[in-house]
Amino acid sequence: MNTIGEVKGTAAVQGELWGARARDWADIQEVAQSGGDAPVLDAAGVTEGTRLLDVGCGSGVAAAIARERGAAVAGIDAALPAVENARRRVPDGEFRVGEMEALPYDDGSFEVVTGFNSFQYAADPVHALSEAARVARRGGVVAIQTWGRPEACQGAAFLKALGSLMPPPPPGAPGPFALSEPGVLEDLAGRAGLTPREAGEIATRWEYPDLDTALRGILSGGPAVKAIQTAGEKRVVDAVTDAIAPFRTDDGRYVIHNAWRHLLASP
Repeated sequence: MNTIGEVKGTAAVQGELWGARARDWADIQEVAQSGGDAPVLDAAGVTEGTRLLDVGCGSGVAAAIARERGAAVAGIDAALPAVENARRRVPDGEFRVGEMEALPYDDGSFEVVTGFNSFQYAADPVHALSEAARVARRGGVVAIQTWGRPEACQGAAFLKALGSLMPPPPPGAPGPFALSEPGVLEDLAGRAGLTPREAGEIATRWEYPDLDTALRGILSGGPAVKAIQTAGEKRVVDAVTDAIAPFRTDDGRYVIHNAWRHLLASP
């Protein structure tokens, strides 16, 4: 298990990466990839009066969907710029900067705890999910969503291109597909003290009106920011442009289909 010092260091790194281009993430990419959020909230039973915490809340897109249903929403993220965008998107939400492996909430504070595209980036996913279980009330729901298998995701093409511009990660390092294989979420949940209930996969469609918008969105994510820091923006732009070329439509739009896995579990 990581020490507190290591956990905080991880949060600082992830916060820097995901906060570097937070406005493009908020305006373009998080919206583009949010097609699976509503179905997961449906499955979790989020409705009027639900007390919900979104872990790794980003700019608050999922929280906003929950708020529209009448939920009382809170969110936590490592990136201050992302949290500031979430506060603008959901003015009456409770958003904090913090670490998913040390949640600053009392035991049993929430009926639903969600993590959209977040737990796979934890340095210690078991610890992070244990924290999610701790702050969920007995009989509540912890809902985890992550990338599906790479072969089911066209976005794997640009993620592979980004990876080619960086040194190979060490075994077990956090990353987009760290929790994607069938059975991994269920095993992780069990090790965190959760009881897996319902798993599924949701097909989503990312759509961008032109290349410039597609690049701004894709390059706003943490893996892209890390690649830019390593290899320089021009090399990354060229690599991603080539990787997404097959997804250009005749009218100049870019349409990328991805599968997202989710698991509902009970504390």
